[in-house]
Amino acid sequence: MFTEPIGGLIMIKKTIVALAAVSTLAACATPPKDIAPTYVSTGLYENLTCAQLRTEAEGVSARAAAAYGKQEQNRNSDVAMTTVSLVLFWPAAFFMKGDGAAAAEVARIKGEMQAIEQVNRIKNCGIQFAAM
Repeated sequence: MFTEPIGGLIMIKKTIVALAAVSTLAACATPPKDIAPTYVSTGLYENLTCAQLRTEAEGVSARAAAAYGKQEQNRNSDVAMTTVSLVLFWPAAFFMKGDGAAAAEVARIKGEMQAIEQVNRIKNCGIQFAAM
């Protein structure tokens, strides 16, 4: 009959808990500031006048604020769910959102802003962009 030393069982349990914690934390939504932009062609904006470019930048900026807010909300929800799942009820980990549509929207909007900024520099429109 094979018997496992008690110390070995404790070590296995600790390892399982640690792996569960790491995998749960990895599923958390990414902070908006850490999401890389996706490529957006400047061709969408090259034929715009400076006034039109400014209007487009303002619209993209408003959408960016909404997308950042949604992604941050997802992140906060995931952090809370991680805490609940690790401390109280591990099945709660299955309800975390992680990165999804909100993160993709943040990445796309960041790409749009980069393209608008590039056209702004080329055309010397003088539009000032705040860091996000």
